[in-house]
Amino acid sequence: MVHIQNFTDASSLEPHWGYADRVVPCTNDAGSCKYLDVVYHSHDLGMLYSGIFWATIAGMLFIWTLGRRLLPSRRADEELLVPVRPVRSSPRGGIERLQHALSASARRYLLPDFARPIFGRTTRLQVLSLLVLTGYLAIWSFVGIVYNKWVTPVKKMPGVYNTRTSLGPWADRVGTLAYALTPLSILLSSRESILSLLTGLPYQSFNFLHRWLGYIIVVQSSLHTIGWTIIEVKLYQPQPTVGRDWIRQLYMIWGVVAIVLLFFLFALSTPWAIRLTGYEFFRKSHYILAMVYIGACIGHWDKLSCYLIPALIVWFMDRGARLVRTAILHYTVLPGGEVAFGPAKATTALFPDPNGDVVRLDFVHPHDAWSVGQHFYLCFPESSIWQSHPFTPLSFPIHTDGISCGVQHSYIFRAKSGETKKVAQLARTKLQQAGADAPLTAVILTGPYGETIATHLTQEVNILCIAGGTGITYVLPVLLGLAYQPRSVKRKISLVWAVRQIADIAWVQPELDRIRQLAKSIDLTIRVFVTRETEAQSTMCEKTRYTDESKSTSEPVVISESGETSDSSSKTALPASDPREQPIHRHPDLNVLVKEFVNDTICGRTSVYASGPGRMISELRSIVAQCNDGSKVWKAEERYDVSLVCDDRLEW
Repeated sequence: MVHIQNFTDASSLEPHWGYADRVVPCTNDAGSCKYLDVVYHSHDLGMLYSGIFWATIAGMLFIWTLGRRLLPSRRADEELLVPVRPVRSSPRGGIERLQHALSASARRYLLPDFARPIFGRTTRLQVLSLLVLTGYLAIWSFVGIVYNKWVTPVKKMPGVYNTRTSLGPWADRVGTLAYALTPLSILLSSRESILSLLTGLPYQSFNFLHRWLGYIIVVQSSLHTIGWTIIEVKLYQPQPTVGRDWIRQLYMIWGVVAIVLLFFLFALSTPWAIRLTGYEFFRKSHYILAMVYIGACIGHWDKLSCYLIPALIVWFMDRGARLVRTAILHYTVLPGGEVAFGPAKATTALFPDPNGDVVRLDFVHPHDAWSVGQHFYLCFPESSIWQSHPFTPLSFPIHTDGISCGVQHSYIFRAKSGETKKVAQLARTKLQQAGADAPLTAVILTGPYGETIATHLTQEVNILCIAGGTGITYVLPVLLGLAYQPRSVKRKISLVWAVRQIADIAWVQPELDRIRQLAKSIDLTIRVFVTRETEAQSTMCEKTRYTDESKSTSEPVVISESGETSDSSSKTALPASDPREQPIHRHPDLNVLVKEFVNDTICGRTSVYASGPGRMISELRSIVAQCNDGSKVWKAEERYDVSLVCDDRLEW
């Protein structure tokens, strides 16, 4: 707007936040003055609407946080190892029944995946949140702009006219909103998430909105660029002089740099690009390009730095908090009194597998216990200090006694490619060198992160755990925690685990043995499905039931790697099966298993805990949604109140 104003005859300059100062009074022709009125008024409204947008977000977060403080959930981890009140037999109160009925109705319609080819494995609730945000932004993109056209003469060029339209004010509006959304995008991507502290939602719950908000910013920036390109190279005259002078300006050079970087960010974040270049390249390039992009945006229009500088501050706070977390976990006082940084030393076990070797890590580390459901980022400095990966501990978070004082950590992961494959190769080399001794692997921890699912583990809830492969790490702590609670005769608990081969059970044999020892406190049914071995290759019971009254007295069935029964020196030991049960050598029918579990419950709600391949999680979302019925829950039929708690990190 600077080049069409007459600064020579100006009596004063009128400041406008986030825009160029305006010359007053306007001494241009009537059409240009009217156009300038529309431009500055629309921009001022745009800044106001951006403030309203952020005030709306702040208000929603305030109400959400206040609700969490005023109406906290009863935590099951407070029940562990202490007496608790028995399962209630009386109906719930009206307000509580209404709350659960509404929750069940919402899950029925909002839990399943929505338009998977477009949004991926994303629930309807997340897509609904995106649509609400998009609609809200669409309103602020168009409201308050006077839509008109003004044809004005070009000074000292008779017969040559500029065409001024509301395309300019509208292009400015979407550009302003793109800047205003930048700090929100950074907030949604933060691992040390302020949003998680306020809402209680795990940081990965915001990944979907972060990705699609980035797409919205790409669209807004593109429309802003296209709009002003049309204006400067077509509508303003004379051409090509105006267009050439416009693109040579420093702010425009930075604008070109910013839009090019933004398109690189978009291209490299697509699923096909991540598969082509690898996740680690995507992550690091995303960090670098994003920071340079924000710097280019400041160079393009520094008057809107009020949005961009906070975005940089949030990003650096996130990175700094990660370093502080790691330092707190690993800086310890040595016997000589010195303070030093030292990684944990994990004993390593390797389970060869043609589909990718499985590595198990076990170590004790001195720090506070995490909550069931949370995960840590593990870095293996012997392989690379520049990469870390999220893993869920399969051990129950409780302090150990004795010489190795601390919390027991146990992890398993399948080494397919990249960093995990390097760790497996390193473990194999150490095993060959160490002989019979278990090798040690250095591990640097950062965390814990994620959702605290202990709030769901009350005695009034029936528990169904479903896992696929290494997803067992997410549900085992749930079962181990339940084993510490006083027994409830009405509660039903079941584990469904799908493995490729019978030998895979050796991954978590100590934990299964521990559950067997503690099984007197819970009524537990275990079903293990072998999906890639025939009946002739392995033997597996469909169901092993533990109760106080009837417990298997037979010796464990020991399965060798060849599938033949052998002695206890073999890798996999399982409780003996009821001879009437048939081995399960197929994929589990989750639709039948979940509905059968829900229909067989005596009383109370049901929580389904699940972790595994993406298609399994998507299938479970639809099945659990069908099991919910708000009208029946309102009538005190609590079995139709079924929730799903799943580990969706496998979709990252």
